[in-house]
Amino acid sequence: MCTNEMTMTFLSKSANEGFARYTVASFASQLDPTLDELNDIKTIVSEAVTNCIVHAYPDSVGKIYIKAKLFQNNTIEISVRDKGCGIPDIDRAREPMFTTGDSERSGMGFTIMESFSDKMRVKSNSKGTTVTVIKRISMRVGGRSLV
Repeated sequence: MCTNEMTMTFLSKSANEGFARYTVASFASQLDPTLDELNDIKTIVSEAVTNCIVHAYPDSVGKIYIKAKLFQNNTIEISVRDKGCGIPDIDRAREPMFTTGDSERSGMGFTIMESFSDKMRVKSNSKGTTVTVIKRISMRVGGRSLV
């Protein structure tokens, strides 16, 4: 059951990547994550937003939409969506080192997001892409993890 949720919309400008990363991390702090878990969330959001900026809107500025939901089982679901050009071949795009960006891009965005999350889904068509990740946060009592 969802216990809280947030949404935000911002322009696909690189200056907004940090804003998105810290906003979602602040929201996730309600689950009392460890510093490592918080850093995982920041990295996931950073990679997803950067993908939107670089790949969805390569020659223009568009909007990026983030929705985050907290659940009773101490998980967070984060969806990052754009209305850009879409991904023609999702399986290929998810391969490590594959990029449609310039030579400065590592092609590791999806690989990084997947490695820091418990589950990741990517949906895309010519009207945009949505990346949804689920991250479990360890249950803690008195500052100690129960795992």
